[in-house]
Amino acid sequence: MRFDVITLFPAQFKALTQEGVVARALRRGIAEIHLRTPRDYTADPQRAVDDRPYGGGPGMVMQYAPLRAALDAARADAAAAGVSSRVAYLSPQGAPVDQAKIVEIASASGWVLLAGRYEGVDERLIEDAVDEEWSIGDYVLSGGELAAMVVMDAAIRLLPGVLGHADSAGQDSYASGLLDCPHYTRPETAAGRGVPSVLLSGDHAAIERWRLQQALGRTWERRPELLRKRGMNDVERQLLDDYRREALRSGSRAGSKPSEQ
Repeated sequence: MRFDVITLFPAQFKALTQEGVVARALRRGIAEIHLRTPRDYTADPQRAVDDRPYGGGPGMVMQYAPLRAALDAARADAAAAGVSSRVAYLSPQGAPVDQAKIVEIASASGWVLLAGRYEGVDERLIEDAVDEEWSIGDYVLSGGELAAMVVMDAAIRLLPGVLGHADSAGQDSYASGLLDCPHYTRPETAAGRGVPSVLLSGDHAAIERWRLQQALGRTWERRPELLRKRGMNDVERQLLDDYRREALRSGSRAGSKPSEQ
């Protein structure tokens, strides 16, 4: 999989490309990340790529010509490598990126990611050269670089061979539409609290049932809208009902929440 990134600050991507899961994927040739700056495509002697907005107002706007030239060069390089890439602009105004979208992104052979800055980019560039706009949340960052890194990290870790265990990504939060269940490791007792006995039982069916129930309960507690969107089968509804009853019996915070289903 190939990502081409258009950015004013390529050095920021060292955090992604030099350490961790993505860095290992790059070294093993599972994924590629190519960085280029629009400053290399401007005729301005100061290498400026922004100007004041028409109509007045604060801030600066990234210009059409250098961005378009950088995008065209990135797509041409990708095409020469046999990769057909769509262009995505990281923007607070974009469509929300959720796990389903990440799966879609990871299934493509390549993307060109445009990381905006300042007040944004000239709208004509979006109309002419951008296929999709993505947002990672309802807040504003200083630029699209962090958003691009988030998307690439989330997508690359889904590629076959990237994670140490083939099932790791499939058990993540949101992979099944639910938040992840709690996890425990050695020692068996920490701060006076033990590991749930079912996890020590060796009964794999019981463990899987417990994990599903915990995932359902945690999603109900923290992100009930995900349950409404996902829905539940009869077995899952019973597991969640049992979870709620136990929460009420034990007097936990979860038991005080109103029903969301």
